[in-house]
Amino acid sequence: MQTKFVMACSECDAHNYTTSKNRQNVEKKLELQKYCSRCKRHTKHSETRLRK
Repeated sequence: MQTKFVMACSECDAHNYTTSKNRQNVEKKLELQKYCSRCKRHTKHSETRLRK
């Protein structure tokens, strides 16, 4: 089952990326190095809930 979620910057808390993952295979929160347009550099982005 694929679950959608938002990736948020750890420094400025901007919600920049949307992605999905299979929760049966990956139990931990996802953390990736991504480019933040607000910080204008690569920062750590972590998984947050999808806003409704």
